[in-house]
Amino acid sequence: MSNKWASLLAFVLPLGLIAGALISEYGFGLFPCEMCMWQRWPHYAAIVLGGLALVLNRSVMARPLTLLAALAILISGTIGGFHAGVEYGWWEGITSCASGFEQGLDAAQTLDAIMDAPIVRCDTAPWSVFGISLAGFNFLFSVFGAIIIFMMARSSKGA
Repeated sequence: MSNKWASLLAFVLPLGLIAGALISEYGFGLFPCEMCMWQRWPHYAAIVLGGLALVLNRSVMARPLTLLAALAILISGTIGGFHAGVEYGWWEGITSCASGFEQGLDAAQTLDAIMDAPIVRCDTAPWSVFGISLAGFNFLFSVFGAIIIFMMARSSKGA
């Protein structure tokens, strides 16, 4: 099996998960907490790494880039698993909450932005289906997707 398919999955999977996160945030008002944001950074890295692997498909760098993308996806999934455990009350998470507002405002505008900003708790799932939160879905898709990418890249070692 070609490393191209592994690279394609390493690019498309995090792209789809980030698109879903952004749609849920901007389309449905499900504002991310701090741990939600932590899950996004490895996906952004995986998008870049997977994209580079696709562009450099015939290069000796394609397979290592694909493996690094899979590792980044796995890291995001691991953070998602930890976050889901916090939401389900299995263990304690971080104690801070996250809210976003524009930078570069004067003091009065900053105070208004702080007062109007939604406070998002990391230990409460804002949405779930079948008892699985967004963090739980990130865990499932990312971990299993990373395993599939690793297996695909391994089987293409000689290709």
